[in-house]
Amino acid sequence: MNVEQALEKLKNEGYKFTGKREQLLHLFAEEKRYLSAKEVLTEMQSDFPNVSFDTVYRNLSLFEDMEILEVTELEGEKRFRFRCSTTHHHHHLICLECGKTKQIHACPMDWLNENGEQEFEVTGHKFEIYGYCSECQLVVSHT
Repeated sequence: MNVEQALEKLKNEGYKFTGKREQLLHLFAEEKRYLSAKEVLTEMQSDFPNVSFDTVYRNLSLFEDMEILEVTELEGEKRFRFRCSTTHHHHHLICLECGKTKQIHACPMDWLNENGEQEFEVTGHKFEIYGYCSECQLVVSHT
């Protein structure tokens, strides 16, 4: 997903174009990591000093519902990022320090399917691995 695709999707679904929504999308295009609503609010307040947390969160939720953003939970808080542009099935490694993500193509469901769990119909799953990227390992080990 990119800014143009997201704006087109909003337009096609009948949602109004606003400067706040466009800036929010540009923020996610620039950041290749999961962002909390608080981080988004802080970034947006430089151009929109009166923007409220409710406005930011409402738009993040809308973008999640429209599958523009994907969401995960880190440290008990929802975090958002642009939905991956790839259409093939994959999962993510997520750095707990900087929030960067990396795609991984291995899936634990492959093992489950190979080992005959036909008694259970899986309708969806999510698999994420948390740790520290190579740059953050240096920072974390020195604290």
